[in-house]
Amino acid sequence: MSSGYVLDFSNRTFAEFVLESTGRDIYNDRYNYQSGSKANRLRAFWECEPDHLVGKLLTDLLEYYRQTYYRQLSSDPEIAHLFAKCQQIAARLLQNAPVEDIEAITSEDSDRKFEVLARSIRWSIENNEPGAGLDRLHTYLVGLIRNFAQRRGIAVDRDKPLHSIFGEYVKALREAGMIESEMTERILKSTVTTMEAFNRVRNERSLAHDNPLLNYDESLFIFNNVCSTIRFIRALERRAEQDFAGALNEMPEEEKPF
Repeated sequence: MSSGYVLDFSNRTFAEFVLESTGRDIYNDRYNYQSGSKANRLRAFWECEPDHLVGKLLTDLLEYYRQTYYRQLSSDPEIAHLFAKCQQIAARLLQNAPVEDIEAITSEDSDRKFEVLARSIRWSIENNEPGAGLDRLHTYLVGLIRNFAQRRGIAVDRDKPLHSIFGEYVKALREAGMIESEMTERILKSTVTTMEAFNRVRNERSLAHDNPLLNYDESLFIFNNVCSTIRFIRALERRAEQDFAGALNEMPEEEKPF
């Protein structure tokens, strides 16, 4: 980047790429370092932003390089070695995310509400303000559990609290044979009471109302536990879908339900 350029990006395409990768405007004044070139703005991004966000942008830039300069990458051993070292650096930076399972917060079936919630929740973590995202994390969790519960035939009333729905959902998972160990079942059952407490946090210590925000460390602790639970549930449901698809493929056409 000694010439000020970053790969083959123009100012416009560079701004679009960074925005899509990280949600940041690379032409914001905070990145106006020295000459303000693309390379210097990228250097400022490395200095200003948290490790996991830098790792995300580096990972996407490396993938762009791999697709755009694949001949150079495959024919030059020195470049290939440097590329591999850069991948290791990006992977290490990604591991420094304050919430390990934040990637589990995604849009659900392209639902606009989930998309907006997910973006807002991730923003609060990327900006190291977990307390500011607790109310939206609660809203996201309620919607997600309701969706999964409905798919398993559980009645979901509007006034039914989150912990009650989740308790019935855990029971349905056990009855479907999706939980193999007693320890996993106990952890999930303990999560039922945790979710009841989450209701109080949402109502009394989040931006849902005019409340004093919960302190940083406890907010981060809640985020990590909730996101870990979401990641695990998504993994269970994904495995169930794969098992169903496999069984359906092996079924004779005349016996298929649709």
